[in-house]
Amino acid sequence: MDQWAVVCEGTSACVRYDSSFINRQRSWAYSDIVQPLQYAHSCYGQQDMLLNILEEGQELNKWEGYVNWRNKPAMRDQHGGMLAASFVLVVEILENLAFLANASNLVLYLSKFMRYSPSSSANIVTNFMGTAFLLAVLGGFLSDAFFTTYRLYLTSAAIEFMGLLILTVQAHTPSLKPPICASASTEIQCEKVNRQKAAMLFTGLYLVALGVGGIKGSLPPHGAEQFDDTTPQGRKQRSSFFNYYVFSLSCGALIAVTFVVWIEDNKGWQWGFGVATAAILASIAVFLLGSPIYRTKIPAGSPITTMFKVLIAAVCNNCKSKNPSNAVMGMKTSPSSYTTETGEEGNATKVKVPSQTLTEDLEFLNKAVTEKTVSPMLQCTVKQVEEVKVVLKIIPVFMCTIMLNCCLAQLSTFSIQQAATMNTKIGSLKVPPASLPVFPVIFVMLIAPTYNHVVIPFARKVTKTEMGITHLQRIGTGLILSIIAMAVAAVVEMKRKKVAIESGLLNSAEPLPITFLWIALQYLFLGSADLFTLAGMMEFFFTEAPKSMRSLATSLSWVSLSMGYYFSSVLISTVNNITSIFRHTPWLSGSNLNHYHLERFYWLMCILSSLNFFHYLFWANRYKYRTESTAD
Repeated sequence: MDQWAVVCEGTSACVRYDSSFINRQRSWAYSDIVQPLQYAHSCYGQQDMLLNILEEGQELNKWEGYVNWRNKPAMRDQHGGMLAASFVLVVEILENLAFLANASNLVLYLSKFMRYSPSSSANIVTNFMGTAFLLAVLGGFLSDAFFTTYRLYLTSAAIEFMGLLILTVQAHTPSLKPPICASASTEIQCEKVNRQKAAMLFTGLYLVALGVGGIKGSLPPHGAEQFDDTTPQGRKQRSSFFNYYVFSLSCGALIAVTFVVWIEDNKGWQWGFGVATAAILASIAVFLLGSPIYRTKIPAGSPITTMFKVLIAAVCNNCKSKNPSNAVMGMKTSPSSYTTETGEEGNATKVKVPSQTLTEDLEFLNKAVTEKTVSPMLQCTVKQVEEVKVVLKIIPVFMCTIMLNCCLAQLSTFSIQQAATMNTKIGSLKVPPASLPVFPVIFVMLIAPTYNHVVIPFARKVTKTEMGITHLQRIGTGLILSIIAMAVAAVVEMKRKKVAIESGLLNSAEPLPITFLWIALQYLFLGSADLFTLAGMMEFFFTEAPKSMRSLATSLSWVSLSMGYYFSSVLISTVNNITSIFRHTPWLSGSNLNHYHLERFYWLMCILSSLNFFHYLFWANRYKYRTESTAD
């Protein structure tokens, strides 16, 4: 209390000292201010003045625009930070375990136990995965517009839990599945799944997809919102969070494709679904443990409505200005004269805040505010126009990442089939080809901490910048690595076929005398590309997007993944259709992989990825990072 003795020297000194102290120590805990002021209050009883100082300190301690889990104002000394984000990382390990535990091996369950054909099983899995990632857009939209990320995660996790519970019950109950087909004869047809049992299956699957979509759209932005983006330390911690978010995804995937898949194959699918159900239930419990320290962004209404309003107003005003009869009616004003004004409800006065001027980028949108609108409903602010510009400028970057995810799709298809034709023994241990996804997962788990603790600090020292490596540089690095990966895949496939020809096993189903570890090379490069690009995308979309649509923008990372898988299927079909015109057999057709021209397909992917990279450079070089404004 000695440092506060001056407070008791007089009323004016008390007020003057404490006000300046609070202004200087904005980052101090609120409790550090309250206790001495209460002591000063007991000295002189200057209630009005001291209460004003207390209120000022309390206001400075609040996170503006954020609430806690009880929907009360979030406080700087109580909410947010790396500890709060750590709960999110643990939750993501459990959630991704629950999702991938079944998705990675689901095609076997559908074909072996639910009696679907191999092609139908593959289509069901593709549609399920694609739908789950596409629904992340819905999760991001709801987080921004109506629900908080906190509530949406809990709701989505409960939905996924219900879906997994339905699948567990069906897998455990013989009467809810087709009967076991014990006959080995091909003349006797096994009983296929009927409509009622299929309805139960798809209800469970798409409840899981809906839940996963909501979680992917709400959990990453919820973790990123725990950091103060107005300070360099907060921004650095947020960047580390996205790196470790990808690390957490890999941790969950590693457990899923090893331990849980082993349980499904050896103990039964009811146990595999049961582990996934327990994992998502545990994730809810872990998430709730962090409730007292979370800070959650207050939803700001539908960002989609704002975007459409600006676009419609700009189109209408541009059309109107081209009409000579309306030229005089247009109330055109210099963009630099615009200021943002806010008015309090029930108060006729408007308070001016620091001005925000229109930029010259996408100039046609400026007429949404520089021209008189045809309807009061289409009246826009400068801030709204600039936010729409930001969204439109990040869309080309998003489109350039789809090709990378198309390359990643090959890891779960052709790469596994290649490994199945090779020697899969490591010493005396025989590794199943389906376990190959372990390689990129392990690579990411090794690279993520190295990148965060070695590469980034070194880059910051060299470049003398806060980020060290910019978001667009990270995405570009991932695109370059994907090009290298496709070139390596083509060379390895040429080597594999050369060994098949030289050993006389071109038409044989016997394993080739070449180790499957050659395939691990492309996994190394694509796993590294995934780390750079996914973490870079999520941080780029979150940082650059307006605060009112950060969750929606972050979900574009998952949409890119989904569209990459869909584009892979379209590309393979297109290649087969075109090559069948000039050849009797398409490049990628038949039952023997040795007769495929897979190396040509990989070279085609390499060329397309290279063209995509130059396309990316065109947009990346023209992109200007959004500066944080006072209005935000």
